[in-house]
Amino acid sequence: MSRTWQRQHPPEHYMNRELSLLAFQRRVLAQAADESVPLLERLRFLCIVSSNLDEFFEIRVAGVVEQLQRGAVGTGPDGVAPSELYRRISQEVHALIAEQYTLLNKVILPAMAEEGIVFLRRSVWTPEQQAWIRDYFFSDVMPVLTPIGLDPAHPFPRVLNKSLNFAVELEGRDAFGRVSNAAIVQAPRVLPRVIRLPKELTGLDYGFAFLSSILHKHVGELFEGMNVLGCYQFRVTRNSDLFVDEEEMKDLRASLQGELQQRQFGDEVRLEIADNCSSGMADFLLQQFGLTRDELYQVPGIVNLVRLMQVPDWVERPDLKFPPYMPAVPKALESRYDLFAEIRRQDVLLHHPFQSFTPVIDLLRSAADDPQVVAIRMTVYRTGTDSVLMEHLLRAARKGKEVTVVVELMARFDEEANISWAAKLEEAGAHVVYGVVGYKTHAKMLLIVRRDEDGLRRYVHLGTGNYHPRTTRFYTDFGLMTANQDIGKDVSEVFKQLTGLGHARALKHLWQAPFTLQPNVVKAIRAEAQIARDGGSGRIIAKMNALLEAETIEALYEASQAGVSIDLIVRGPCALRPGVAGLSENIRVRSIVGRFLEHTRIIYFGGNGEERMYLSSADWMDRNFFRRIEIAFPILDPKLRRRIMKEGLRPYLGDNSQAWELDGTECTYRRRTPRGTRRVAQDILLKDLVGA
Repeated sequence: MSRTWQRQHPPEHYMNRELSLLAFQRRVLAQAADESVPLLERLRFLCIVSSNLDEFFEIRVAGVVEQLQRGAVGTGPDGVAPSELYRRISQEVHALIAEQYTLLNKVILPAMAEEGIVFLRRSVWTPEQQAWIRDYFFSDVMPVLTPIGLDPAHPFPRVLNKSLNFAVELEGRDAFGRVSNAAIVQAPRVLPRVIRLPKELTGLDYGFAFLSSILHKHVGELFEGMNVLGCYQFRVTRNSDLFVDEEEMKDLRASLQGELQQRQFGDEVRLEIADNCSSGMADFLLQQFGLTRDELYQVPGIVNLVRLMQVPDWVERPDLKFPPYMPAVPKALESRYDLFAEIRRQDVLLHHPFQSFTPVIDLLRSAADDPQVVAIRMTVYRTGTDSVLMEHLLRAARKGKEVTVVVELMARFDEEANISWAAKLEEAGAHVVYGVVGYKTHAKMLLIVRRDEDGLRRYVHLGTGNYHPRTTRFYTDFGLMTANQDIGKDVSEVFKQLTGLGHARALKHLWQAPFTLQPNVVKAIRAEAQIARDGGSGRIIAKMNALLEAETIEALYEASQAGVSIDLIVRGPCALRPGVAGLSENIRVRSIVGRFLEHTRIIYFGGNGEERMYLSSADWMDRNFFRRIEIAFPILDPKLRRRIMKEGLRPYLGDNSQAWELDGTECTYRRRTPRGTRRVAQDILLKDLVGA
């Protein structure tokens, strides 16, 4: 979408997106350091930081590198040049990783050892343990290893993105008289990175050994007769953003499949090595990957902490994890489980993960089996490789219903799963389309057309999160089921845009990107500002994952200066600077980081008590507003608006334990500390909605 708007505020009125995203990683790391969090969950948060940093390098840092390679000097709203940004990213990430490993080695691993969960180092292996490990190496590890000696006939191998590898320093001659001082051993991904030893060998309930330790111990077996001088773990991170030439492309799925094959071998952006690696080997690896010392990250431990994410699931210690809970079912659905009748009677609101996602699954199951249902349309962004929802769609298609599925093939890191589902759906007879080239379909919509007694009626489910049953247990999201015919017509119109051609018609209720969502958000913000200028009380509350779009930020600044009271709950990156004198005194920004990933998007305007509330699939970012198909849908029922305020906004504004407040003057986040009663939004919701 073309835009004519020009930024009015100077760069110092904005914070940098990448640095703000790194600040979010620090908030996640703080969860790992928080002693009130169960121990195994602290380990999980530590691993989440590593997973997030992987994607940060694969996408965000890779983008900055591309800017530098092009010689770009242009900047974003914050005015930070790519060269300066790259320097600051490197400095911040090095410091963050140092803190992460200090926390792991000095705090979390010792605390786990006190609980009988021990990662046994090579130096403490008993003779019996060594014998077991040796047998394991020869039976399970060595058969799948392919050592590559580096010489003129064996050039440096292609190293997969984020794969575990070992650089081996050697001396001596082999059976052919060849002399090589280095070799590479790649650890296949089929091998577990953590191996549990039998209890009778360790005397521990949970005694583990790292694959890296096992290979270090026995790497000499791969180079018979040669002397191993050193063996060092390393891991390279590559640019993983996909590029598809929209002008040359004729078949999106075929083009994307070809591009996916190359993702594992994108340009290198980071090298991680163990801190025991010799300087000579580190320089050799940097040379091979075309990286500099600034892109080298030496760590005191295993180079891929993400692989420890599974450990909490292996350890049966409920006392060291968050208490389990059973998601509730809304009272409206407890006694009446004719879903279509209930949705006709009243709108149904679901609040995940506190309330079950099962009604959504049941709605699609009922639609697949109900002979009165004639058509089903659905968007698929992320749904997973094993999805009961997709199975219901397949069954509906096989039964001859008109099934149309808009599959977003460019959903980052879910491309392969979505390609697979698209093929299966087509084979079952469903209509599969890939949306609009150049615009990701991110809206979460399910439309069911049913032949009721009074004619055809549309039933709709709209959500803020993905149709992914597993993530609904860990992400906070709202979903609305409604039979409102005006909303149904709007949803039907959006589907028509996605499957056909033509101009977009005006929608009665939905705000839709890339056409009306951002303009309507800005218009509503300015309306609140006008109310305040006229002597009324303007009020804005918004909850989202990211706030970056400059025109929206400037509208918020203007509303603040007019006297509008503004509360923003922004989980991740935020470019707006709140609380700055003369600019944003009336704006407060907080981030909530806790047990569940905050994923809900809520927009509330309450000037002079006239309330309007929208739920949305979109964050306030340029890409969501202008390069995606997104929707924001109104909550028309006053009772549901009150409920969303009670569950989705007030507890988060009152949280004094998991909330981080953004100081816009210093561009830093400070964690709230309770004075008196401790209030944790997610705990309050678990108690109120689940009874946990």
